[in-house]
Amino acid sequence: MQHPCEPSAEPTPVDTPTNSTAERALASLEQSFHVRRESHQHAPGVVIRPDAVQDVLRHLREVAGFDHLSCVTAQEYPDRYETIHHLRQYADPTTELSVIVPAPSDAPASQSAAPVFPTAGWHEREAYDLIGIEYDDHPDLRRLLLPETWQGHPLSLDYDQHRPQIVPYTENVNPVQDDERDGDTLLLNIGPHHPATHGVLHLQVTLDGEQIVDVDPDIGYIHRCEEQMCQSKTYRHQIMPYPDRWDWGGAGLLNEWAYARTAEHLADIEVPEYAQVVRTMAAELSRMLSHFLAVGAYALDVIGDFTATFMYAIKDRETVQNILEDLTGQRLMFNYFRLGGVVWDLPEPREEFLAKIYDFVDDLPERLAEYHDLLTGNEVIQLRTVDTGVLSTETAKAYGCTGPVARGSGIDYDLRRDDPYGYYDKLEWDVVTEPDGDNFARLLVRLQELEQSAKIVEQCADRLAEWPADERTIQANVPRTIKPDPDAEVYRAVEAAKGELGIYIRSDGTDTPARFKIRGPSFSHLQALPEMTEGEYIPDLIATLGSLDTIMGEVDR
Repeated sequence: MQHPCEPSAEPTPVDTPTNSTAERALASLEQSFHVRRESHQHAPGVVIRPDAVQDVLRHLREVAGFDHLSCVTAQEYPDRYETIHHLRQYADPTTELSVIVPAPSDAPASQSAAPVFPTAGWHEREAYDLIGIEYDDHPDLRRLLLPETWQGHPLSLDYDQHRPQIVPYTENVNPVQDDERDGDTLLLNIGPHHPATHGVLHLQVTLDGEQIVDVDPDIGYIHRCEEQMCQSKTYRHQIMPYPDRWDWGGAGLLNEWAYARTAEHLADIEVPEYAQVVRTMAAELSRMLSHFLAVGAYALDVIGDFTATFMYAIKDRETVQNILEDLTGQRLMFNYFRLGGVVWDLPEPREEFLAKIYDFVDDLPERLAEYHDLLTGNEVIQLRTVDTGVLSTETAKAYGCTGPVARGSGIDYDLRRDDPYGYYDKLEWDVVTEPDGDNFARLLVRLQELEQSAKIVEQCADRLAEWPADERTIQANVPRTIKPDPDAEVYRAVEAAKGELGIYIRSDGTDTPARFKIRGPSFSHLQALPEMTEGEYIPDLIATLGSLDTIMGEVDR
């Protein structure tokens, strides 16, 4: 029997439909490397040797145009370990490819992808921390979520959950203590609590005088265990309440859609068109909840503006929350989506509910003009945000940035348009980008996206108002128990409020996932923070951190 780490000389056929770009990439790999093909439900895959990772990924990036390493998933089988690199193109995210790297059980190691895609750095540290795979040539292979003294790897199959852990306090080490520059450096701890962060984050900041020379984000303070909990729950009913809790800023419906899209693809469930319209409207209202909090809290972070901008944003959030409470029954943890649709239709009387939506979107342009007066027209905000926290287009791509952070760096990438789902491709709206890549650009993007979300919500409301009563199907006919075929694998993503939120699921023939991996956009954005702050000052760091709109629930997961 062939060892799983040894690619076959004879390629196996791929069942997954793929476009010509991915097919040409596979053909070029077969010519240049000894590989075999594998089929995942969302994309073709290629199995490579652990010592060929960098050569293969560099070839795919430079020759085939796969410039977006969206996610890295690591897992353990009874007979091997495995790392999956989920590759896409920023120009066309429907062009996807999975690069699978098996490693033997007695020596779980492979080359690091970080020298080719820097965004792999944290993904591989997480895989080493939780599963135990080691990555050669990694620039900084140490635990990411757990203390260095932790014993064992919690997601490995032989992990002893009852083993006591002793975590002694050790003094922080200055990462540039051997740097031979004039003057002394100082290690400054920011956190693990700070008002500029939605959640618990610790930043180890090294200063040379007043300038920042190094930032090391220290995460893992709010162990969520979301992936493990989802692996113990059933597809049909029990997983859906969890996605709301990955982003408590209000984007829960977008997170629910990420799980729904992945599981529906896995189980081949077709969502009725009417339910797609309801989903799209609800999701954009949820995006607005998140963006109102982002811009309101940003004013509080940067200039201490509590009484004006922050309270304006909270007031507008309350209006949206009232609408979503009428629709879903909840104000934050919605649990409104279901596999195959939504849990119930619009509240009655429909005309009254839709009138609330129209009143809100009609008033929004005047409200947004006030936000621009208070924020983008504010000289103090401009001084604090223009030309600070600059993230170039190339660096943003290298770290897998998406959402408003990427679009603020001029990257025209939005899954609602580029990998259509829901009802987005039937509506009129625009993807907002800004070219400068600084803190001010990211603020502008979120304010303009509020306007675009309102356009989408209004168009959905128009269609729902006209929809014939006898055609309002809110759910597909979904089996009571969902048991996908064993070893089916799928990765799907949606455009969440903070960027690309993706989920990888591997099935084992039961009604619960064998592997459930969450790709949170804030995870990638926070990893890029050192690139944006080197050479700047502490106030610039706070403004930059706030501009990322990071939420730790989807970082620590």
